Amino acid sequence: MQRAPTEGIVREWQKCKLGDVLEIKYGKDHKKLNDGIIPVYGSGGIMRYADTALYDEESILIPRKGTLNNIFYINKPFWTVDTLFYTKPNKSLVNIKFLYYQLSEIDLNALNVGSAVPSLTVSVLNDVLIDLPELPEQKAIAAVLSSLDDKIDLLHRQNKTLEAMAETLFKQWFVVEARDDWEEKPLGELLTITSSKRIFYSEYIETGVPFYRSKEIIELHNTGNTKSELCISENRFNEIKEKFGAPIKGDILLTSVGTLGIPYRVKENDNFYFKDGNLTWFKDFTSIPSIIIYCWLKSSIGKEQLDSITIGSTQAALTISGLKEIKLIIPSKEKIKESEEKLILFYDKIDANQKKSKP
Repeated sequence: MQRAPTEGIVREWQKCKLGDVLEIKYGKDHKKLNDGIIPVYGSGGIMRYADTALYDEESILIPRKGTLNNIFYINKPFWTVDTLFYTKPNKSLVNIKFLYYQLSEIDLNALNVGSAVPSLTVSVLNDVLIDLPELPEQKAIAAVLSSLDDKIDLLHRQNKTLEAMAETLFKQWFVVEARDDWEEKPLGELLTITSSKRIFYSEYIETGVPFYRSKEIIELHNTGNTKSELCISENRFNEIKEKFGAPIKGDILLTSVGTLGIPYRVKENDNFYFKDGNLTWFKDFTSIPSIIIYCWLKSSIGKEQLDSITIGSTQAALTISGLKEIKLIIPSKEKIKESEEKLILFYDKIDANQKKSKP
């Protein structure tokens, strides 16, 4: 976290323990509460709404069990269950929003004292060391970071609106306005559907060309940003790229095992390889633009068609052979060109917003 001067003077930040600036309190059982408008939080987020508040002032909520880095800042009445601590800050010492941002930079998973279930204790949290500037400086920094959060939230909401508009237009053009003379073709006749060259565990290295699995592709789809935990060497990547190819701008990767049907459309500056089996590769869009296939995959219509070919009982999966057989109704070339131009405008704006919101 960047340290900012107050009134032209940079003061030393003081180290102190978390327990010195706030009191950590246990959540309580919510089952006997009546329904209402007060949010009831667990370690995963809001569980329900009740008619009673456990605390009604500004607070940071910290998991006691579960996903330990999933902390919350809240400034309205709330209830927490017993898997989530709430806190009572000493406002003469700390700005709670500033403290929230600082705690967000700490890996609370590293403080885990649980075995089967990740857990934190009051004593462990009380000993967490934090750096505090003077209170006016805390408030100034918190105001700047909060303003950035507001802008990022606005960009995310804009993207949700743009995606909804794109899906509505896609449905209007390709379903509502569909004509009887439009041709129906299997997906496998419109583009190439394949997988990647297999990479063995021994080939992974710490730094190099990012190697993506479903996890990273889902993050890219949702936020436009991810950090790969695995890499392969530049030499290995270039060898594979020369012999078998690698994803280029406009190609689509689709999650095909576990969490199914999440598409990611490759950007111009992307440089990565990906796991075989987990992800299916759509490329060679010579008959139909990739943006139209991407919108179809994201649409409710596309999802229904993917559901219809899903296999597996213990673990759901999509097969390349099944994907190739899905039938798409293809409009005229003029309609395709018009739709492509308009849809690209939507997704160019979405991509621009994602770049602005990157940390």
